[in-house]
Amino acid sequence: MEGAAGGSFSDDQFWEVCMELQRFQLVGANWELMVEAQGICVYRRLDETGLCEYKVYGVLDNCLPDVLADVYMDLDYRKQWDEYIEELYQLEYNGDTVVYWQVKYPFPMYNRDYVYIQQRRDLDLNGWKIHVILAQSTSVPQIAERSGVVRVNQYKQSLAIESDGKKGSKVFMYYFDNPGGLIPSWLINWVAKGSVPVFLNDMANACQRFLFPTCPRGEAAHTLLILHFIGN
Repeated sequence: MEGAAGGSFSDDQFWEVCMELQRFQLVGANWELMVEAQGICVYRRLDETGLCEYKVYGVLDNCLPDVLADVYMDLDYRKQWDEYIEELYQLEYNGDTVVYWQVKYPFPMYNRDYVYIQQRRDLDLNGWKIHVILAQSTSVPQIAERSGVVRVNQYKQSLAIESDGKKGSKVFMYYFDNPGGLIPSWLINWVAKGSVPVFLNDMANACQRFLFPTCPRGEAAHTLLILHFIGN
């Protein structure tokens, strides 16, 4: 899943994720329903290493697609609400947007960091606007590995967002990462399951404050989907 920066995502990759959203909750073989709550379904499938890849589907009331996509892409804003971020920034390399993301891990584990290409396209499907965001691990010479931080070299995420036809969003997400180190796979998968509700609540509050900056933390009335963490 690792590749060198400079190879942008193909049109087919964007449209493949777009069509996953159109095949809502048709997850395919070997996918197990892990969590279902507040309009969100999280499915997982074990790979050959014992780690899980995830598909997430949800309908998010009172969360407009444009706002959801903008909040997801706004790294500076995320640093204001995501308490697990140690460092987060982006740079341009060979025409690609490359993101550096360091995640806080509890003692005695080392922090993890990610270097990945991220691209967004707004597609037109028969007059229907679909936001698609792709991310995949990469390596660039400007971002060397750091002592005391474990580099995550296997990371992939896809996100598709469209209107639910009302005032909300219909969302699909795919997610996989391998945090490395000596963490047992069962513990990684257990943390992933427990972290989803917490992260969704934080993102919901972030979207509320994105639209209404004076809104106090915790007053979001809707639930938002995104699994941009499995160690988050």
